[in-house]
Amino acid sequence: MHHHLTCVSHNAGERTQRIAIMLSLGVGVLLAFGKWAAYSFTGSTAILSDAAESVVHMVAVAFAAYSLWLSQQPPDETHLYGHEKISFFSAGFEGALIVLTGLFIIYESIEKAITGPEVSRLDIGTAISLAVTVINGVLGWYLIRTGRRQQSLILVANGKHVLTDCWTTVGVIIGLVLIWITGWMLFDPLVATLVALNILWSGAQLVRHSFHGLMDVRDPATDRTVRDVLDQWVTESGARYHGLRHRSAGNVIWVEVHVLLPGEQDLATAHAVVTELEQKIQQAFGRPSGVAVPSGEGAGTRVIVTTHLEPIEQHAEHHPSEGVEHNDPAVGSASHRSDV
Repeated sequence: MHHHLTCVSHNAGERTQRIAIMLSLGVGVLLAFGKWAAYSFTGSTAILSDAAESVVHMVAVAFAAYSLWLSQQPPDETHLYGHEKISFFSAGFEGALIVLTGLFIIYESIEKAITGPEVSRLDIGTAISLAVTVINGVLGWYLIRTGRRQQSLILVANGKHVLTDCWTTVGVIIGLVLIWITGWMLFDPLVATLVALNILWSGAQLVRHSFHGLMDVRDPATDRTVRDVLDQWVTESGARYHGLRHRSAGNVIWVEVHVLLPGEQDLATAHAVVTELEQKIQQAFGRPSGVAVPSGEGAGTRVIVTTHLEPIEQHAEHHPSEGVEHNDPAVGSASHRSDV
């Protein structure tokens, strides 16, 4: 019964994520058409930069939708650890596209500044840009909120891209208003350049986050959470541990640790001890073992704990170098894994 409830909750979370990404794609297409219409009316470089960013956004969201579908596929014979790491690649792909867009906008802005910018129909362009800003702001907030609740890096990255697009449009509006008030046309390429620099920063941050995920950079918060549980367990039980490793695959956290128990313990007792420890680690991340988690913070995260058992009396023999991590299997030891 518990397993059934867990599956229902997991499937509901996946459905929520799919709806969110398809909504992002549909709205993105409509807004892109609107921005290009505004550019055709005004000829503004700033609006062109906004429209170009929207086209890139559509491509990125389409790839993100595929990545989301792939990340939800179960492990197979080729991908034994599942497909969740595609979320980091998706974020990096989106970030790279954003960076390229920023460079394109800077190029167009310099060219317009040299040849002399010409802008017309500012009233229509400003009205369209204002409507786009409101819609993008609401969509970006929804995507980030949903992504964080479901622990989906793909949705969070997409939401941040949408909010970047929103701030881009705000900059465009400011530029159009300044041109309207002052009549100085150079405000157009100047604002476009400032928008491009913001886009470059946002894209670089996404690429950096993607690189850290693909390279399994240690997450301090995860490390602190796991070590707090293990240290408390050591204090209560008198046992020991070493060889702690952990990694994130988007919405999956993998934890590995070597557990040192008295050698005279029978296998059944040792198994019960490490099972309880694994459940405590899972509970520390908000995932009670075998119980469905209602929709909310952390509902989309799975925590997989693998323990490696060793006799505490032979630890010095198996690992003679004190203070050095050893991950080679010890003679006479066993491994146990808990997946929730």
